[in-house]
Amino acid sequence: MLEKEANDILQYVGGSKNVNSLVHCATRLRFELKDVKKADKEALEKLPCVLSVVISGGQYQVVIGPKVNDYYEEIRKSSDVKKEKEKGDLNVLKIISGAFSPLIPLLAGAGMVKALLTVLVQFGMMSDAGSTYAVLSAAGNSVFYFMPIFLGITLSKQFGANPYVGGAIGAALLEPSFAALIGQEGSNFLGISLTAVDYAATVFPIFIISFIYAYMEKGLKKLVKQELQMFIIPMLCLIVLVPLAALIFGPFGTTVGNIVGDIVAWLFEFNRFLAGAVLGATYPFLTMLGLHWGFTPITLQNLSQVGGDVIEGAAVCCVYAEIGIALGAYLKGKKHSRIKSIASPSILTGILAGVTEPILYGIIMRYKRLLIVVAIAGGVGGAMNGLCKVTMDVYVFHNIFSAAMMTYSPFIPFLFGISASLITGAVLTYFWGIREEDKEDFETKEEDAMPQKASSTLQGDQSFLISAPADGTILDLKHVEDEVFASGTVGKGIAIEPAKGVITAPFDGEVVVAFPSKHAIGLRSETGIEVLLHVGLNTVMLDGRFFESNVVQGSMVKKGDVLLYFDMDSIKKEGYKLTTPILVTNADEMQLTNLCSENSTIHSGDDLLKIQM
Repeated sequence: MLEKEANDILQYVGGSKNVNSLVHCATRLRFELKDVKKADKEALEKLPCVLSVVISGGQYQVVIGPKVNDYYEEIRKSSDVKKEKEKGDLNVLKIISGAFSPLIPLLAGAGMVKALLTVLVQFGMMSDAGSTYAVLSAAGNSVFYFMPIFLGITLSKQFGANPYVGGAIGAALLEPSFAALIGQEGSNFLGISLTAVDYAATVFPIFIISFIYAYMEKGLKKLVKQELQMFIIPMLCLIVLVPLAALIFGPFGTTVGNIVGDIVAWLFEFNRFLAGAVLGATYPFLTMLGLHWGFTPITLQNLSQVGGDVIEGAAVCCVYAEIGIALGAYLKGKKHSRIKSIASPSILTGILAGVTEPILYGIIMRYKRLLIVVAIAGGVGGAMNGLCKVTMDVYVFHNIFSAAMMTYSPFIPFLFGISASLITGAVLTYFWGIREEDKEDFETKEEDAMPQKASSTLQGDQSFLISAPADGTILDLKHVEDEVFASGTVGKGIAIEPAKGVITAPFDGEVVVAFPSKHAIGLRSETGIEVLLHVGLNTVMLDGRFFESNVVQGSMVKKGDVLLYFDMDSIKKEGYKLTTPILVTNADEMQLTNLCSENSTIHSGDDLLKIQM
């Protein structure tokens, strides 16, 4: 049914050849059509899955409702419709992040295989000369050795080129015939002197090569007839770019990588204590901004060339500093306090998985003094590890398992460094990090101390309150300058003209939808109420710019938790309205009452809507 309806939608907007681009927001498919006259609005509105059709802002908007992503993915899968390109495609950090993000689980898993083998050999449980070791070593080394292939695929995807051709270019640099030229004197290509380089486990050359490849492919598509593109373009790209990679791009990329690595090494040699302290203190903030991805290529290159990485040797202390902060907050909170329910699972996630985003966003950013604490605690351990030249010796997540497998050296100084960060974070948090105005979350709530039975749905005359997710001014939904929201097509509710760029959870529940564009979040309460928080009108077109999300799909949130931040001034300058609808998307059989009058002022956490069966 989904496949048929998705195909019907595409047919009634004039077919894939009539679509320049397609994006989706929280409720609607947004087509940019070549010729609006080819679309059949009446036929679209007759489809059971379509709530309405809106033509606005140069877009042909097909309103689906909460299941819009399913239809979006089906249309993308079954056609050649392209997603609208994000502005700022060539942002360096975005490219690095997008290249490595799909590989992180594989890198971490392979790294743990290598770590396990190290422990087995060290304790005499396995010989590194045996065939068993060789087989398992291949499992751990494969992704690192063939890194140019994997990055050729992920980078080409980002640039919109054929990912398998990109992977093949990376593979050519590792092919035995080419590898046999390494170290040979007098090698040449068509008479041009060639110095073959070992590209196994390298990262910088393939970044440059993939960038050139993507632009070459796009240029060729404009020149080569469509019926010939399938084989002509890959053939030309391979026959031109592989030699150029061997002659120019590869050696240049290797040189750039070596220079960057040498600069980092020099900084640690110049003053290891200072370098470790600065990196340890700033790494959590780099993580918040996504800038930490910039270190990944350097880390992998250091692991390949010198067998250990001082950057992660210092940065590991930040993980334990954040765990220490969560531990201090947990100990500070009283029984049944809100902070204990947040800190407890966050500590386990940090220790067992090395994932500290719940601590960073759920605790540290919520209580402002803790931003100072995490810098101090991370800096203390980072300085110690930097001074002792601690390195991470295989690519792993920083957790209890990677520590137990002794993937850091020297190991005893490593233990002292992370312990210093953890203890400093816990002690400062407990005795100083929580201000008087923050202590409400650390006190026992009487209603939480009493045992309660959870219900999965509202029954009879039960009611449910939805709190305001933002400070601002109330606006009746019918006055929202978007006919889909104003008509109540996708849900009943109310709107707020926000006064601050912060959205908080209006009740306890689960994040069921977290849009990549970060402008909207779908929540479900423990009682089954589903609510959509949509920041601004048409803000999906910003594609995440000026938004910072604190949650992911599947996150459990408490009332008042910060869900996202947004830059009000920047969004307004782009010409978008900040009107924020709060919609109950499954309210058909419920009675919904607005508890606030239009134009009244409301604060985050105030009662906003009442729902009754």
